[in-house]
Amino acid sequence: MQVEKRVTELVEEKISDRPELFLVEVKMLPNNKLIIHVDGDEGISIQDCAAISRHVGFHLEEENTIEKAYNLEVSSPGVGEPLKLKRQYLKNVGRELSVKLDGGEVKEGKLLAADEQGITIEAKIKEKGKKVQLVETRIDFNKIIETKVLISFK
Repeated sequence: MQVEKRVTELVEEKISDRPELFLVEVKMLPNNKLIIHVDGDEGISIQDCAAISRHVGFHLEEENTIEKAYNLEVSSPGVGEPLKLKRQYLKNVGRELSVKLDGGEVKEGKLLAADEQGITIEAKIKEKGKKVQLVETRIDFNKIIETKVLISFK
């Protein structure tokens, strides 16, 4: 869609001098809600989201890119949102993940490492009558359907 392409260009332009920030996704929903998810290696501030929103909103209005009324929402991806970019995996090293694989299997464990090809997690394996064992498992990105960070309330 042209709107999403133009918005992507505008966001990239706005954050071009901020290498620690990155665009995760741009979605135009059927109800004319334009959602922009931006993140940072160390998170993203409300001020950064507001600046991106002002920049994108100003240019969309100036260029009359969207002819109907729309709502613009700029935020970091929510805690329940699946990871979409390899860079998000790097940001979440050390956190617990739930990884759904292409065969339907789900693996849970601590993210130990991420590279261009995939991730390594440390999963707890409990066999009946034995102690819990920690097992490192390598998972290629092409086998991953969805990954979510597990939130712990400890």
